[in-house]
Amino acid sequence: MEKIRFPKDFIFGTATSAAQLEGAAGEDGRGLSIWDAFSRIPGSIADGSTPENACDMYHRYEEDLDLAKRMNLDSFRFSFSWSRILPEGKGKVSQKGIDFYKRLIDGMRKRDLIPNATIYHWDLPYELERLGGWLNRDVVDWYGEYASILYREFGDTVPLWATVNEPIATYVGYALGGFAPGFKLEKYGRQANHHILLAHGEGIRRFRQENLKDSKAGIVVDVWQHYPLRPENEKDCEIARLENEKTFRSYLNPIFKGCYRQELLRYMEEKDCMPVIKDGDMERIHQPLDFFGLNCYNRVLDCAEPESVPDRKKNGGNFMENGMEFYPKAVYEAVKMLKKDYQLTIPIYITENGTCNCNERVQEDGRIRDEQRIEYIRGNLYWIAKAIEEGADIRGYYVWSLLDNWEWCAGFESRFGLVHVDFDTQKRTVKDSGRWYAGVAGSGELDWKEGGL
Repeated sequence: MEKIRFPKDFIFGTATSAAQLEGAAGEDGRGLSIWDAFSRIPGSIADGSTPENACDMYHRYEEDLDLAKRMNLDSFRFSFSWSRILPEGKGKVSQKGIDFYKRLIDGMRKRDLIPNATIYHWDLPYELERLGGWLNRDVVDWYGEYASILYREFGDTVPLWATVNEPIATYVGYALGGFAPGFKLEKYGRQANHHILLAHGEGIRRFRQENLKDSKAGIVVDVWQHYPLRPENEKDCEIARLENEKTFRSYLNPIFKGCYRQELLRYMEEKDCMPVIKDGDMERIHQPLDFFGLNCYNRVLDCAEPESVPDRKKNGGNFMENGMEFYPKAVYEAVKMLKKDYQLTIPIYITENGTCNCNERVQEDGRIRDEQRIEYIRGNLYWIAKAIEEGADIRGYYVWSLLDNWEWCAGFESRFGLVHVDFDTQKRTVKDSGRWYAGVAGSGELDWKEGGL
C-alpha cells in the first residue's frame, strides 16, 4: 500500500450552494429565485420537489458546521443567495439576509473553517428574470451592485471569492431548458453566456476597487473534456473538438485569452446564435485572476454513430453502479490542459468533485456503506497528487457535497453527500465516505493501491 502525502498547507473541504441547502425560501424577507419559480413548472424536477425546505441549513447551520469540523475539514465552500441579500435583485438590501451570512461566516471562523464564497451559484432573483434576466445587458450592473454589497459586508472575513460557479448552467437554462428559467433557444443561451462572462469581469473589477488585501478572487468553471469514442474516426474527433469549444472553452478563452476562438465564432454564425458583442467587452471579461476554481467530475466520450455502439460501457472503460464511468484521470487531464492551452500560472483549487447514488441506504446498524464513493474520491485524489508532483500549483480539494441536498432538476433523487440526510426528519448521518474523508483530511495522507472498482 503506497502512502501519498499532500502538501502541508493543502486544503481539504466540501462544497455547497445556497439554493440546494438553505431552504427557508420565504423567510425573513427573502425574494423568489428563478429556481423557486422553475421548480413549480410541472415536469421540470424529476421528483416534483422544490427547494423550499432543502436541507433547512438556514436553521441548522450550526449543526452542519459542527459536522464539517468533526470531519477535520479545513474549508467550507458556500454561496450567497442573491434574493436573500436583495429580495428584488437590486435596490433595497435585506438586513436579515446580511445578518444570516454574518452568523454563518462567524460560525465557520470559530471552527477554523476557511470561508470560500461564491457570489453567484445559479439562483438569479426572479424579479430580475422578469426584467429579462441574463438576456438583459443591464444584468451586468445588477450583478456588480450585488457583488459590491458582498465585498463591503464580508470582505474582511472571506479570503476566497468566486464570481460565478459554472457559467454553463446559465446556458443550459436559456438554450436547453433543463435548468431555470427553462428557455430552449440557442441564441438565448449564447447571449446569456456572454452576459454572465461580462458580469464575472465586472465582479473582478469591483473586487479590485474594494482593495481587499487579504482576499483573493477568481471564477469556477466546470471542465468535462470531450474525447472521440473512436480516436481513429474523424467524425468522432470533429464532434469532440466542437463540443469542447461550445462548452468549457467558450468560457476559458474569453477569460484567459480575451476572445472567442474562430471555431466557436464560425459555429455561432452558422447557427445564427451570435451574441451581441460590444467594443470593449472582451477587455472587461479578460481580467487578471488570483486563482482558478476547477470543477471536474468526469470526461465525455463522443460518437458520430451512437446507435452502432449498443453497449457504450464496453467502449468507455470501467463503470460504477450508478452508470457513471470511473475515470479519475479526468481531473489530471483537465489540469494538464489548463497548463498547456492557457499557460495557467495562478493557483488552482479543485472546487467540486464527487459522485452520486453509491448505495445510499441506511442499514440496520445505522451505517451507509457507500464504498464506491470512497473509491471515486480516492482515485481523484491520487491523480491530483500526481499533478502536484509534476509541478501543478493545486492548493485544495472540495468534495461535492457535504450533505445530500436538492440537486436542481434531479430534486432529491441524486445523493452526492458525505452525510446522508433524511429529508422528512432532516436527520444527518455521516456515511462511510464521510468517515473515510475525515481521516484523509485529518492526516493529509492518502493510502493508495492500484486498481479500484
